[in-house]
Amino acid sequence: MRAVLRALWRLAALFMLSALALQLYFVARIGLMAVVDPQSTTFQRSEAWRLLVEKRQILWAQQWVGYERISPQLKRAVIASEDAEFTEHGGVDWDAIEKAWERNQRAEELAQRLNAQQERRAARLPAAKPVPPPRVAKVVGGSTITQQLAKNLFLGSERSLVRKGQEFAITMMLEALLSKQRILEIYLNSVEWGEGLFGAEAAARHYFHVPAQSLGTVQAARLAVMLPAPKRFEKRPNSPYVIGRAGTIAARMGAVDPP
Repeated sequence: MRAVLRALWRLAALFMLSALALQLYFVARIGLMAVVDPQSTTFQRSEAWRLLVEKRQILWAQQWVGYERISPQLKRAVIASEDAEFTEHGGVDWDAIEKAWERNQRAEELAQRLNAQQERRAARLPAAKPVPPPRVAKVVGGSTITQQLAKNLFLGSERSLVRKGQEFAITMMLEALLSKQRILEIYLNSVEWGEGLFGAEAAARHYFHVPAQSLGTVQAARLAVMLPAPKRFEKRPNSPYVIGRAGTIAARMGAVDPP
C-alpha cells in the first residue's frame, strides 16, 4: 500500500512540475514577444498543415508591419467590433462573458423548444418521409482581443475546461508582460482574414489593394466585420450584411481611442 501511495505522490509531483514548466515556457515566450515579433502562431501552423493535406499546396499571404504602419482607423474598427473595453479591462471582460452566457442559455432554450415541436410534427408524418435534422444552438463567446490572441498564439481549437483555464492564464501573462499597444500590434499582424490570409497588411492589399496604413474608415470597418468568420465572409466581402454591419461599426469608431 505504501509503495502505491509513493508512486501516486511521485506521479502527482511529476504532473505539477510539468504544469509549472509549461507555464514558465509560456512566460518566456511572451516575455520575448516584448522585443521580438512572433514568426507564427499555433493556429497558423495548424492552418498551414490543413492546407497542405487538403489542397496539396500552401497559398499564404502575411507581412508583418509595425504598429505605426497600421491605420488608426483599423485599430478603432477592430476594437469597436471585437472588444469595446480593450483599453480598460485586464484581459478578461467579465460583463461580456456574463452577457454571452445569457445569450447562449436563451439560444439553447429556443433550440430545445423548436426541436420538441419538430419531434411532435415528425410523429404525425408518414414513416417514409424524411425528418429535418435537429437544431443546434449557436454559441457566442465573450472573448476579448487578448483572449483571442492567447488562443491563436498557443492553443488549439478544442473546447474544454482545462483549455479555457489555460487560456485565462496565458491572457493574464500577456497583460502582465506586454503593453496594450503591443498586444494589439501582434493581434492585427497575426489574425486570420481569409484562408491562408493573415495580418492587416495582407488583408488590406488583398481586399482593397492598399497598404494597411492607408485604410480608411469604411474599409477598416468592413475588415473588422470579417473577423468572427473570415472564411465565410471572404466569399462575399461585399454582401449586404457586411456593408450594413460595417456601417454600425463605423458609427462606433469615433468613441474609440486606440492605445
